[in-house]
Amino acid sequence: MFGPFERAVAGRYLRARRGERFVSIIAGFSLLGTALGVGTLIVVMSVMGGVQTDLLSRILGFDGHVNIYPGGSALTQPGVTAAQVRTLPGVTFAAAVIDGQVLFQGSRGELAPGLVLGIGQEDIRNLHAVSDHIIAGSLDDFKGEDVVAIGLGLATKFRLQLGGELTMVSPEGAATAFGTIPRVRAYRVAAIFQVGAFQYDSAYAFLPLPAAQIYFQKPDQASRIEVMVADPERAMDTGRTIASALANTPLRVQSWQQRDNSYFAAVKIQRNVLFLILLLIILVAAFNVISTMIMLVKDKTRDIAVLRTIGAGRGAVMRVFVMVGAAIGVLGTLLGTVLGVLFCWNIEKIQGWVEFVTGSQVFSPEVYFLSHLPARLDPNEVIQIVVIALVLTLLATLYPSWRAARTDPVEALRHE
Repeated sequence: MFGPFERAVAGRYLRARRGERFVSIIAGFSLLGTALGVGTLIVVMSVMGGVQTDLLSRILGFDGHVNIYPGGSALTQPGVTAAQVRTLPGVTFAAAVIDGQVLFQGSRGELAPGLVLGIGQEDIRNLHAVSDHIIAGSLDDFKGEDVVAIGLGLATKFRLQLGGELTMVSPEGAATAFGTIPRVRAYRVAAIFQVGAFQYDSAYAFLPLPAAQIYFQKPDQASRIEVMVADPERAMDTGRTIASALANTPLRVQSWQQRDNSYFAAVKIQRNVLFLILLLIILVAAFNVISTMIMLVKDKTRDIAVLRTIGAGRGAVMRVFVMVGAAIGVLGTLLGTVLGVLFCWNIEKIQGWVEFVTGSQVFSPEVYFLSHLPARLDPNEVIQIVVIALVLTLLATLYPSWRAARTDPVEALRHE
């Protein structure tokens, strides 16, 4: 498609000589603009994808892909129901859980609201959102009626270490002639976890299921059955299978899409909007390529006339300038891709360096929910961004190249 003659002339135009520095500088800015646009789009989309995946895994790691709720106040025979659900296709984990709102009280009398979840020892081992993030203690000690596993944020707030005591106060206490007396009980810290999400690290505590049943006065009962499935994206289909299997019982089945769909839909919409907004950066860079090429064509008018005079056709002239513009677009896109990928691979190191230099925390977990920026590079998404950038920059070269091919050599030489 491109002959040796066109490649030689295009290469000559890409190498600036004396008196041609201005056009070369403008071309450099166009290349840099394309690179920054592509790199920024790759970084932002990877971070948004990482945040979405990270939030999904953490939220679902605590609340389950599918939950089975009782028709009444509590679920009786939860062990039988959980065992039945485990046999269904697509289900990887099912556990009886009892939960309730409490007030945590430290040794100095400080209070903080939180959520207590009661779960069996073997079941919490399969709850990888917790078991894979134990930073102190062991789940081997998660047994008995007086132990608790808490998040690092909660431990820091109340200055608790392993073996320390955390007091729980529940407003649903015993009714007396003088009113309801809150239930108060202290538990020994057997394990501390850190999942990296402020909401869970600072407000969640786990009790062994028998201990939680005693504390909440629900013997042999549970609040719900928490279910994990093989494919979270198909949780709704698995939920229908579970509902069919439990059709003869007064139970209600709810998947995470039904529970948190609005939240994750908002994250997805935000991600798509950011993609469109940042795509405008590449579009602006494409317009810079157009400006650069128009200036180059204007600067090379005499050269074009000479080329036409010695026999170069309009097609050859057009191909020369298409190659020049395409080279700017390709080099800018490749540079931006390399910069974007390297930034994503080292984003935690970069965040740590920025925090070290500034002396402040870039992402406060109390504000941003996450303490770090997770980046998930999607090869298909990177390829899509690269293709879009190449197409836009290639289209940007067509009009200036067409103008160059339409140059009348006689008129061009007459005005020189």
